[in-house]
Amino acid sequence: MRIASLLTFTAGLAVAGGSAYLARDFFEAKYKREVAAEREGLVEVLAAAQNIPFGQTIEAQKLTSISWPKDALPPGVFTDYAALLPKSGGEPRRARAEIAQGELILASKVSNYGEKVTIVQTLGPNSRAMAIEVNASSGVGGFVTPGDRVDVMMTRGSNETLKTVTILQDVRVIGVDQEADEKVKTPGVARTVTVEVSPEQGQRLALAQKAGTLSLTLRTLDDAESDPLPSIGLADILSERPKNKLEPTRIRTVIVRRGTEVTETAIK
Repeated sequence: MRIASLLTFTAGLAVAGGSAYLARDFFEAKYKREVAAEREGLVEVLAAAQNIPFGQTIEAQKLTSISWPKDALPPGVFTDYAALLPKSGGEPRRARAEIAQGELILASKVSNYGEKVTIVQTLGPNSRAMAIEVNASSGVGGFVTPGDRVDVMMTRGSNETLKTVTILQDVRVIGVDQEADEKVKTPGVARTVTVEVSPEQGQRLALAQKAGTLSLTLRTLDDAESDPLPSIGLADILSERPKNKLEPTRIRTVIVRRGTEVTETAIK
């Protein structure tokens, strides 16, 4: 028993010693990199070691440190793990937008400790988020994804009074159903599309949803024109067919002259 206990104790010391040795090597290497970086006018900053999607937690295994010119540090960059990561047992930060692998971790891209990250944080100043009910046809076949820009059209009336008018142009899509990640590459048929609008546009959109049926049209990325478009009615696209004109019937006649008398007889 004494020999077994002694062997166990010795093995424990070896493991502990090995761990301490590895930890010492890690911190020594980190210290040497920092010293070398300072001598060359560089500083160690934190970057993403992998893609961190919108809303995901910021964790140590998702981070790495890289050297960056000290005179070119962007505002809000993190240079210390302790300033970015929570204390033991604390609530983590989350990504307010997708952070690509190799991208610097900036304060504007991460939440506060324990802060809830929602779609509201992607809105611009004085903007609102409003949902539009869509289906496969009105939602451009499911090809609308977060980050796209669309026009919104309203159709109302029936038969000869049917009309369509473009009520909003060049509005940004910030969510499709429950998905707000702009890096989503796989389209899908949605039931709701959330767009970013001004307060006045939100009023128009709310009224239009009650007054008629809404449809979306995708805009190209380089299309910034938003000239007012006239409404179009059914009569504008269904013009009446022109009636075929009947050719006049030709009547053959025979003219008979008898002296000064002239007679004309029709031939049936």
